[in-house]
Amino acid sequence: MKPLIGITTNHSTNNYGQPLVLLQQSYVKAIKQAGGVPVLIPSLVADDGWDALYARLDGILFSGGGDIGLEHNPGDPHPRIDDVDPLRDSVELSMIHAAASDGKPFLGICRGCQVVNVALGGTLYTHIPDQLPGALDHSYPGNMRTVLVHQVKIEEGTHVAEIFGEPIIKVNSLHHQGLKDIAPSLRVAGHAPDGLVEAIELPEHPFGLAVQWHPEWLTDQERTRNLFRKFVEAAEK
Repeated sequence: MKPLIGITTNHSTNNYGQPLVLLQQSYVKAIKQAGGVPVLIPSLVADDGWDALYARLDGILFSGGGDIGLEHNPGDPHPRIDDVDPLRDSVELSMIHAAASDGKPFLGICRGCQVVNVALGGTLYTHIPDQLPGALDHSYPGNMRTVLVHQVKIEEGTHVAEIFGEPIIKVNSLHHQGLKDIAPSLRVAGHAPDGLVEAIELPEHPFGLAVQWHPEWLTDQERTRNLFRKFVEAAEK
């Protein structure tokens, strides 16, 4: 049986103002290509049913999206904080706590990287350009999702280094927030040239890691396909 991989989702509305559960197909395609069966996780299960769904999943992908509410992240208020979804915050924080505790494989991407850090006790820059001196431009427009815009130095001896197999990689970038204080249980696995943490992992966890860039748009690269393959393989176990 192929493993079931839950993927967290965004909320939106259609042209008639009707609410939608929203997820870019790139996440679904990356999981399918790696041999998993994608299962969408709507934020509406936060109040009733997240644990029943969690129990049936073999792995969880925490996808990109809007910003995390300040009630969970003790960062500085900023006018650029946008698209906060309290239900999504709730379901993702609950699932991260559970996965970190019981060893269920998980992968965080962009917002997913940030929420992993926050869930485990870390903090965020709530708007990088105003809060990180000398910061690179990390927020490129949507039509540059496949463009490699800066390097990431991968830390030796990490799970991320084993997966990517290279000490320096180039990545895309589409975020205005980022990791500030790293949660005590996490290990830093990669940095951007400006010092911003771009990859984190839970040591001793079967597969608990997160990256700040968007690998789901870079599956033409063998090393990126390996990231999703290793995730799905861990979920199979």
